[in-house]
Amino acid sequence: MPTLLDEPGAVTDELTAADEPGTLADLVRELGGVPLSRICRNPRPGVATEADLLRFLAGHPKRLFELVDGTLVEKPMGYSESSIGSVLVRRLGRWSDDAGDLGNIAGADGTVRLLGRQVRMPDVSFTRWDRLPGGHLPAEPIPDFVADLAVEVLSDSNTPAEIGIKLGEYFACGAKLVWVIDPAARTARAYTAPQQWADLTAADTLDGADVLAGFAVPLADLFARLPPEPKRKKKGG
Repeated sequence: MPTLLDEPGAVTDELTAADEPGTLADLVRELGGVPLSRICRNPRPGVATEADLLRFLAGHPKRLFELVDGTLVEKPMGYSESSIGSVLVRRLGRWSDDAGDLGNIAGADGTVRLLGRQVRMPDVSFTRWDRLPGGHLPAEPIPDFVADLAVEVLSDSNTPAEIGIKLGEYFACGAKLVWVIDPAARTARAYTAPQQWADLTAADTLDGADVLAGFAVPLADLFARLPPEPKRKKKGG
């Protein structure tokens, strides 16, 4: 008589990597160490779909989510971060128009599909028209392309590992330039590859280099309306 182990799909003593009992700690590490408060538990982590993402975005218009390895992860965005992104959008728009309408600029709710399964939302992105099919805006809500420039404006709950994962995805899909802006530190990093970057301070200027030839914005302009930094106490008496 056949036993349970003889039936197709039956449980055996041999486990595959997918069968291993991962923990919440494993999940957090794989997502780049993001706080648990940003990881959605419904749908269950690992099984969320793009349809779930679109449903969440429609049902929570004041919140942003990304789809990462089948898990919905909330994207942090405060008023100050959003405002800095808006300044960049305006500056990029003026530069593009003056140069002859070179491409499209999207904000933080512009979803893009990366690596066939990840859905990311750069805080700001610029995409040349020739990278878009027919030079038109995509009709689908989650298009399958990557921008020439992607910008991440850091919030308190972003982690270095999380941003490192995003950098790898952007460049693997063909991004040419990524700016990571840190309002709290009044600094930025301009990446031309995941391991190639220039560190900038508030006294420096973000330069589009060959990717956005002629575009430049002083970081001081982006940080001008942030609250004054607290004065540091002098060491010693």
